[in-house]
Parts: sequence; structure tokens; C-alpha cells
Amino acid sequence: MSIANTLLKPTLLKSEITASLIPNSLVSDIFGTQKNERTIFWTKNPRLSSRVTQVRSIREVRSSESKNIRTAVAPNISIPKETKVQVVITIRKKNKETLTEKIEGALQSLFNGFGKGMQIQLISEEIDPVSKSGKRLESSVGGWLSKQLEDANIAEYSTELMVPSDFGCPGAVLVTNLQPNEFYLMGIVVHASEGPLSFPANSWIQSRNVHPESRIIFRNQAYLPSQTPAGLKDLRREDLISVRGKEKGKRDHSERIYNYATYNDLGNPDKDDDLARPVLGGEKWPYPRRCRTGRAATNTDAYSESRVENPDPVYVPRDETFEESKQASFSSSRLKAKFHNLLPALTATVSGEKSFKCFTEIDKLYSDGILVKHDKNEAKIFEKLLLPVLINKIVKAGLGVLKYDIPAIISRDRFSWLRDNEFARQALAGVNPVNIERLKEFPILSKLDPAIYGPPESLITKELIEQELEITSVEQAIENNQLFIIDYHDILLPFVKKINDLPETKTYASRTVFYYTKSGVLKPIAIELSLPPTPSAPQNKRVYTHGHDSTSYWVWKLAKAHVCANDAGIHQLVNHWLRTHACTEPYIISTHRQLSSIHPIYKLLHPHMRYTLEINSIARQSLINAGGIIEECFMAGKYSMELSSAAYDSMWRFDMEGLPADLIRRGMAVEDPSMPCGVRLIIEDYPYAADGLLIWSAIKEWVEAFVAHFYSEPNSITSDIELKAWWDEIKNKGHHDKQSEPWWPKLQTKEDLSGILTTMIWVTSGQHAALNFGQYPFGGYVPNRPTQMRKLIPHEDDREYEEFMSDPQSTFLSSLPAQLQATKIMAAQDTLSTHSPDEEYLGKLHQFHWNWINDYQIRELLEKFSSRLVEIECIINVRNKNTRLKNRNGAGIPPYELLIPSSGPGVTGRGIPNSISI
Repeated sequence: MSIANTLLKPTLLKSEITASLIPNSLVSDIFGTQKNERTIFWTKNPRLSSRVTQVRSIREVRSSESKNIRTAVAPNISIPKETKVQVVITIRKKNKETLTEKIEGALQSLFNGFGKGMQIQLISEEIDPVSKSGKRLESSVGGWLSKQLEDANIAEYSTELMVPSDFGCPGAVLVTNLQPNEFYLMGIVVHASEGPLSFPANSWIQSRNVHPESRIIFRNQAYLPSQTPAGLKDLRREDLISVRGKEKGKRDHSERIYNYATYNDLGNPDKDDDLARPVLGGEKWPYPRRCRTGRAATNTDAYSESRVENPDPVYVPRDETFEESKQASFSSSRLKAKFHNLLPALTATVSGEKSFKCFTEIDKLYSDGILVKHDKNEAKIFEKLLLPVLINKIVKAGLGVLKYDIPAIISRDRFSWLRDNEFARQALAGVNPVNIERLKEFPILSKLDPAIYGPPESLITKELIEQELEITSVEQAIENNQLFIIDYHDILLPFVKKINDLPETKTYASRTVFYYTKSGVLKPIAIELSLPPTPSAPQNKRVYTHGHDSTSYWVWKLAKAHVCANDAGIHQLVNHWLRTHACTEPYIISTHRQLSSIHPIYKLLHPHMRYTLEINSIARQSLINAGGIIEECFMAGKYSMELSSAAYDSMWRFDMEGLPADLIRRGMAVEDPSMPCGVRLIIEDYPYAADGLLIWSAIKEWVEAFVAHFYSEPNSITSDIELKAWWDEIKNKGHHDKQSEPWWPKLQTKEDLSGILTTMIWVTSGQHAALNFGQYPFGGYVPNRPTQMRKLIPHEDDREYEEFMSDPQSTFLSSLPAQLQATKIMAAQDTLSTHSPDEEYLGKLHQFHWNWINDYQIRELLEKFSSRLVEIECIINVRNKNTRLKNRNGAGIPPYELLIPSSGPGVTGRGIPNSISI
């Protein structure tokens, strides 16, 4: 049996390979039993070494056994004498669906096989004394490797180079695409006698006919700017310049240019005056910046960018688009198709203004479904849509059944949503558990201008609260940390009149006060709903309490529904979209523009940037745009993004986005150095915070160890020119409208950097997961969490009051979103709550990204981080079985799983992806 065949059989024992005369050190390393950072694949037998290294290319890391094989090489390896090295290039072919694509794939294979498809230049880390840049060796790439690959969509090509003895260690490869079409380069492996050198790419390489410049692919070695080998300095600078591009001109979809723009593409004034929207980003409407696309201005408004409508894509840098593995199941095109084809079909089927007549009609969405009308040509489109929960089957061509799965919130207890304790529990363990605050002082006061918005005092008085408390005084309850509030008064009241002038939508500015009982249960005791003051009603507010008669009961239920609609709007527009999606985009743009791909912080952040620009571009096209799903189905209507801008202006602070700081700001925790994260929760049974602090502490430990490893010198932070430019650009360009705020953290020490990075990674992973993947489990049952209300609460002097008294259920149901709105938002929430099969979860790396860095110590730290997350998952599972924790355990209570790290695909209500990928 040959050595090569032996190494390719994972079932063989070490002894069998040892018997083939491979040195013990090499055998141990292949099986991952040695952990020396500088261990390399090396043997004194050149013939044997050649045969070993030739079979160790990128393809082998796809197998589960290879995940433990250590292939890193020491950064100072050089090639000792003139020798022949093999270079293996791995390409992922496109999934072929059309004849044209099949022909293109066949031509690409021929080009590559005969050496006409690409050229490479091997760049040394050492300077050429003549060119004053890295030494270079050039070769065409051709020839197929004979081994049959398991994945038919992956191809490998090779070339051989004679390397001089003084060449030094290869640090980069320049790739030139000679073909007419782009190809996806997974990576390059250079097989030298001392061991394989890995150059991971995972990038689209454009034809030189489109982009004449060769692509620079660096080795998987991390260097601070000051540590960059002399032969790579020019390439490091050139690569950064290439991704910055020019600030003018329209971006082509083949480009990978990162730059900034305002949110000036949400409206479509050329189509309709009513679709005009203000530009977000600037003094009037402050906002984070997005990735620039450079499209021409609209004909109607010179400051607004012309729109790209479905199904055409919006520009994002080429490598930010969904990979085909994601497109195959949950791609941008099919996500768009869902909104583009499914939602119009719902519109054609369901009356736009038809209310649910009874609760049974809502229940039928899960048991019987909706007959969705579409023609026969659309049948195949529906069948191809990824609707893992939403559509169970298409019963026949031309007529389909849209059948919703039962949301988790009613799967165990159909009537849980009716109860006050469930209403309150969701403030701590629901999909939006980040707005509840401890009530610190009394009376409750508004900060709005009283000349415009009336007296600042709330109508929730001390006497009213004490009446509900029965025994405890307000002062004692505040002192004992028993009073809490969700206060949307100041953020919403300036928008209420404009919103209520819209058809089919009505809202209030709400305040809700909760009491934490001695039995450990939170209960709502008062709701204040406010309208803008009028000459006849300068204090246009009403306070509602539970009451004990039937009329009070129904009014209280309507008041809670209005609070839920406010909560759903703030959740979607502020906490979910703004604080995670929009505020993260500048971090990603700056990281690409200012940090080289060989910068260690780039390598740390890269998994947390995956797909975010693409999903944000889809949101601008289909969700948050004028007339989009958010405007159509959520409480703020066409003023949704203006509300989001107002929240950014008045509420968003980077230094408060970290979990411990946010909990302290809201009074939900106090500083306690004896606790792992330095904080102690006021309410122990606060599932989001309790589980979140576990995730936060794990991220913090991983980040601090990573930073300490690379920044070991005293002044290494302040001397890092790329890092300084990165942080300055995030503040001054990405969050331009906040650049002068005094609360931005300094970046001078390892502790400063660790704190900044921990916050960023928490927001893109744990925070987003907690706010996103519960949308359908909680919002899929409309009465539990209406996103919009269509009627104000009737009062004695209203003409609707008599109808309410005679049929309160009808009044309640007709106040909820209409059937069409409800079914649309359920479809959108199902989409947004879905994990794709290629999801990368926190602490894990995609099988093709395994070789992101060759530093053994960092890999061990990552393994430690991953192991800690497994432990946290076990801790959360134990907590969910603890009968003492009533907010996550009890009759009909769903367990809190949104911060459990792992998940499978679909709507699972759990799982923390590395990045904001949906």
C-alpha cells in the first residue's frame, strides 16, 4: 500500500503508517497529537515528504477527520535549496442550472486544465534587491489532479515551480484570471518539502478583461502592520487601496469596493409622490452610514438615489453576496421571490381590510391554512421557495395551501397570551427583552418640551400605584427594586399625530409599570396611553388598570394590545434593525477599508461580518423601503425609518451597547466585582440577561486572550496605524452624525481594544440572535404580539362605544391587523426567524474556513471558547428545567432558548450565528 493511499484512509491505525517508515514526529502531527506552535510537516526524506505533501491539499479539510490535523507552518520557514514545489489551486464551481452555465463550466474546466485559465505569481516575504519588492515566481496553472473529489462542485488544478534556494518563505500569491468569466477561489496550497503553506481565499476572482489587476491572496499568517515582512509591505498597502476604490461612480456587481453613503435609497419619488422619503444621515435625520452603491439620483429628488426593484440585486461588494450553498436553500433571490411572489399572491387572495371575525379564524391559519391563488406558471416558483415552516405543501397546481406552523407561544398553552403574567414575562424572556427598566424615581416625568407636548407629569400617580400594591408604598417598592417600567412615551409621542393621520392605523405613546412580587413574578399594574395635546385636552392621557369587571377587563386587554404594538415597532425598528443591522454595517465597511486581511483583528472579526451587507441590502429593497413590509404592517407606517432615526439620535451610544453596560443603564443590574461579568442582576429570573451574561463573558474571555496574544508589547496598540485608522473611520465616517460625542471609548490599551471588540461581537452574535430568532415563535400568533393597531380604545362619549359594549370581541379583533396584514407579517417573521443550513454558529468555523490562521495558540483559544459555549448550553438547559425560575419553566411556559448557542436549520427559536446573516 502506498504512503499516499495510507494517509487517505482514516480507518488505519498509527502503527500501520509508522510501519511505512514515516517518522514518528510526522505521524503524531498528522493525527493532531502534538500541540507545539511551531511544529511543521517535515522529514529528511525528500521523496517521502513529496508524496505526503502532494496528497495534503484543501480537499482533505472537507472531511471531519482533517479538522484536527495541524497544518500550520512557522512564519520563518524558508526553502533551503532550489527545489520543485507543487501549487494546488482549489476552485468551487457554480451550481449548473442552465445550458449556458453548463457550457461556461465546461469551458472553464478546459481553460484551467490546459493552463490557459489562470496565472499565479508566488511572492516571497523577502525583498528582491533589484525590484525592491517581494521576490516573485510566475507560472500558468494547468492539469487536473487525478483524485476523484467527493464534491462534484469542487475542482483542483496544479502547477509546479522551481524555487531558488534564496527565495525565502512565500507570503502571498497573485492570481490572474485569464478566462472571460469570474471563478470562486477557495484557496491555494503550496507544497514544499518543509510542509504545506496555506493561502485561504474564499473569494471571487474576476476576469482580467473586467478587472486587469491581479488578486492578492495572503498566506494564513497574521501580522500587525509593524511586523509585516518587507516583501509584503507593498502588497498589504495595495490590497487596502484596491478595496477602498473611488468615491464617485456607480458600483459594478463584480467589484469589491467598500465605501459609505447615507440611506438615500429607501424612497421612490419618481414612481409616486407618496413614496418619497427623507434622506437618513445628516443633521436633520442622523443615521449610521451604509455601503455605497453609487447609482444615479432620481429625477424628482437630486438627493435621493434611484432604486433597484425586485428581482434585480442591489450592489454589495462581490464577496459579501450569499454563497451558493446559502443561495441553494435561503438565497437572496429566493428570499426576494418569497416577498415578490408570495405576498402578492396573499394580496390577491385575502381582502386587505377584512378583519378576523373570531379567534377560530386565526386558529385555522395553522390547522386548515389559506387557499392561495396563483396561476400554473407560478406553481413551480412556490414549490422552490424555501418555506421550512410557512408552507407545508402545495396541494395542486394553480391552487396552493399556505399553512402556518403553530407558534411556540401557543403550542403549549393556547390562552397564555391572555394572562397578565405572560404579558409581563415576555418583557424579560420574549423577543424584545431589552426595554424594561427599573423605576428609579417618582413621579414619572417626560423630557419632551411641555410647550409642545403638554405637562411632563405622568398620570400614573403614587395613589394609583399604591392602590394596586395594596400594602407596599411607592417609596418602599422603589427602594426594594420592585417597580419597573417600559416607557415609550418620549420616543413615540412626536410621531403619534402623523401616524394616526394615516389610514387604517392608530397608536398611542405608552408607558407600562410593573410590580415584582415577593413570589418572584412580574405583573403589570398600570398602562398610560397618551395622545398629543389639543386645546380641549391639554393633558390628553388615560391610565388603565386591570380592573375586575367585564368592561375593565376588555379595555385592559385593548390597552395591552396597544402596548404590544408599540413594543413590536420599537423592537423591529430600533432594537433589531437599527442597533444590530444598521449600526454594524459601518464596522464591516471600515474593517475592510482599514484593516488588511492579514491583520489579526481582521481575522478575528471576519466570521462576524458574513452576509450582513447582503441581508441589509435586501432589507433596503424589500423590508424598510417606502411601501415595504415594515411600513405596511408595523405601527409607524411610512414614518418607520424616521422613528428609527429619532431613536439613533436620542438613544444610541456605542458604550452602552455592551450587555453589562446596558443592564446597568436600565437599572436591571448593579456593579458587583465579585460576579463573573462584574454585575449582579436585580431580577435573578431574567432569562435574556442571565443567559446573555454567560455568552458575554465567554466572548470577553476569548477576545481578551486573542488581543493579549497579538499585542504583547506595551505600545503595540497605539503604534498600530491600521487599528487607529479603523477606529477613527468607524467614528468619523461610519457613524458620522455621532462623531463628536464624548462617550466614544478611547483606543489606547489592550483593555480598550478588548472592550470594543467584545461589544461588536456580542451585538452581531448574541444580541442579534436574542432579538431576531424569536420573531415567529412569539409574533406568529397575532393577538399575542400585534405589530399594528387599527383603532383607538373607545370611550363613553365615542360612537363606537356602544358597539364595543355589545360585542367586545369584535372590537378587539377589528383593532388588530387585518387578515392580509397579519398573514404578510407572519410570512415575513417566518423568513426572518429561519436559520439556513450553512449557518456558522458562534465558536464554530465553516469547514472551508478552517485554515483562517496558522497560529496554534489561537486555535487552542478558539477550541476553549467553543468548549465553553457547549458548557453554557448545558447550563441554560438546566436553568430551563428549574421550577424555581418561573419565567422559563412552568405549566405551558416555553423554555427560554434564544441564547442557546447551537441550532439546526429552520425556525428553531434557538441558535447564535456568528454574524447577522438574516
